[in-house]
Amino acid sequence: MKSSHTVAATFAAFDDPNLLAYGGLAPAVRLAERCGLPDLAVTKVRLKGVANGAGAAVGAKVMSLVAGMLAGADSIDDTDVLRHGAVARAFDGVRAPSTLGTFLRAFSWGHVRQLESAARAFTCNLAGHCNLLPGGDQVVHLDIDSKVKQVYGAAKQGAEHGYTKVRGLHFQIVTASTPLAAPVIVATRLRKGSAGSAKGAASLIAEAIKAVRAMGATGTIVVRGDSAFFSHKVVAACRRAGARFSFAVAQRKKIRELIATVPEDAWTAIKYPKAIWDKDEQRWISDAEVAEVEYTAFTGKAKRYHATARLLVRRVKRLNDAHVLDGQGELFTVWRFHAVFTDQVLPLVEAEADHRRHAIVEQVFADLEDSALGHLPSGKFTANAAWLTLAALAHNLTRALGALASAFHARARTGTIRRQLIAVPARLAAGARTLTWHLPQHWPWREAFSDLWTAVGHRLRT
Repeated sequence: MKSSHTVAATFAAFDDPNLLAYGGLAPAVRLAERCGLPDLAVTKVRLKGVANGAGAAVGAKVMSLVAGMLAGADSIDDTDVLRHGAVARAFDGVRAPSTLGTFLRAFSWGHVRQLESAARAFTCNLAGHCNLLPGGDQVVHLDIDSKVKQVYGAAKQGAEHGYTKVRGLHFQIVTASTPLAAPVIVATRLRKGSAGSAKGAASLIAEAIKAVRAMGATGTIVVRGDSAFFSHKVVAACRRAGARFSFAVAQRKKIRELIATVPEDAWTAIKYPKAIWDKDEQRWISDAEVAEVEYTAFTGKAKRYHATARLLVRRVKRLNDAHVLDGQGELFTVWRFHAVFTDQVLPLVEAEADHRRHAIVEQVFADLEDSALGHLPSGKFTANAAWLTLAALAHNLTRALGALASAFHARARTGTIRRQLIAVPARLAAGARTLTWHLPQHWPWREAFSDLWTAVGHRLRT
């Protein structure tokens, strides 16, 4: 590939009022309207008595923020990406970044909770419209995790140093997924930077379970988390809501002593990196093995919190062979142990492997930080909490666009969906009271975009 003209014969001019950079915003905005986002925002988010008119046109402001996030905005100023070319002809009510910043800063914690309620209702509508959770009649996995988002500036409310030794704000998310569906976000919460990972987790899980049931999931719900979320309150919240649980357990003295009681013949080799299948013996020869014992947790708490379930243990051979001299083998095998406390009814090997799939939530963190959560843009804590809620909402809307477009995009990363289906250049042409979006000829993902375009009620010119 090379330039087709010399430098002297190449010019640029920002002078075409009919172009826009994100043609995929048309089906995205239409889908959001079909699923009631503007009306939900107006009905549920009641900003009364705030200064500077921040409480006016709530639906238009929420839609502007979400559309900006779909286009890749990761700060309030970045929402200015919506004010170019033919955007004003294609959409009504686009608000300026200064207006959106004033809107977010007017939020109190109660307003954030109202916005979260609107986001949950909108996600339920999306699920009904786009089948976001196929397989939800069998099993739904809720994965909870938290992350400290580093922030800068002395004026950031709530920014403190936590366990990561990084100054930031600490947020929790709960994602819902099935073996057939990519994860969507069903609950979020922003906390100050010094908050523990599990602070507020029990109530957030309860909210997430209610949201998933409202989305139409009738199957078994399994809540998964790492050892930070292994607590009597979290397990009790799962049981009260009728959900099963699967939590990693830290290697404390009581757990180590229990693992030591597992007989050697109780360990089963599993398929693990570098595992080899022995055809003669019909078993895996592996660096990892699993076993299980019964365990009663939280015996130091009130009796109503005592929980008896399975303790699944995976032992893995030490990966660092530097301690073994050349030409010599190990005198005895050194193992690392990983324990999981669960009440799942799956067989041992399947239950242990199912818990390891909890790592899917890390992909959601990566998707968020690759888009709207690149920053927490405001100095006000509640404005950032509202931004987090809208970022999760935009993530779910992006997932819905992928689900309508193709089987590939239904499971693709949100960055891929944004690049292939949203960031489609378009030229608008008006005539006979119609608006035609002229898109690039030979667009590689034309079929998927066409399916998305027609799925929201638009028509194609042939």
